[in-house]
Amino acid sequence: MLNFKEPVSSEKLKTILENKGWQGLAIREFSKTEILVRVQDFSNDARGLAESIRAAAQERLENNVVTILSTDSIGSGIGKALRTQSTKAIVIGLLLMLLYIAIRFQFAFAVGAVIALLHDAIAVLAVFLFFNREISIDVIGAILAMLGYSINDTIVIFSRIRENMRIMKNVSLYDIVNMSINQTLRRTILTSLATALTVTPLFIFGGEALRDLSLSLLIGIVVGTYSSIYIASAGMLLLYKDSKKKIVS
Repeated sequence: MLNFKEPVSSEKLKTILENKGWQGLAIREFSKTEILVRVQDFSNDARGLAESIRAAAQERLENNVVTILSTDSIGSGIGKALRTQSTKAIVIGLLLMLLYIAIRFQFAFAVGAVIALLHDAIAVLAVFLFFNREISIDVIGAILAMLGYSINDTIVIFSRIRENMRIMKNVSLYDIVNMSINQTLRRTILTSLATALTVTPLFIFGGEALRDLSLSLLIGIVVGTYSSIYIASAGMLLLYKDSKKKIVS
């Protein structure tokens, strides 16, 4: 973490360090004068590496004063362990949700829900990779929270489908699903909108410290909403036995 006497933009600092030979930089602004710099550079002396970065910045910013607030390093073994644990957390979460939906509803419902959840997690990760943003522990935690939010919306739709299946005896499952989605559509949109209105201020005013967390939650709200409507129910229809036939008592 570097501290500057005068404000410096992260783009300018990144350009300075890249010109000095450091590539694969991840820079986050915690304030106008405090910037976190991450580099993919192995060194047994983390403090010495930080001093080299500080000196490089100071050389180009002659009228500024650059100081080191803190230093830290993560070895390849620790980074690999974090990735492994994060993957396990997501997979275990998906399996537990699969088991719960299978018991609560049917296996076809469970598979449809997990397909939608898997889509949600991949969508958030894809956006972060596309924009070359760091996939940190905060992002993984936001993905897990988003999966819980998405499955809640999916269960509401599935409950309405099951209820209508009991009432509409001579209606095709396709029509029942379509009607159930329309019946819960207003609730789904209003809930997602209210949640997005809560998270948006965190993204705008929360600063760089909350930027990745709030961004992943916002992406999760959007993809979780349409996946509950268009993916979970469609996946269930593909696996449900005799889904093209009419339901007869």
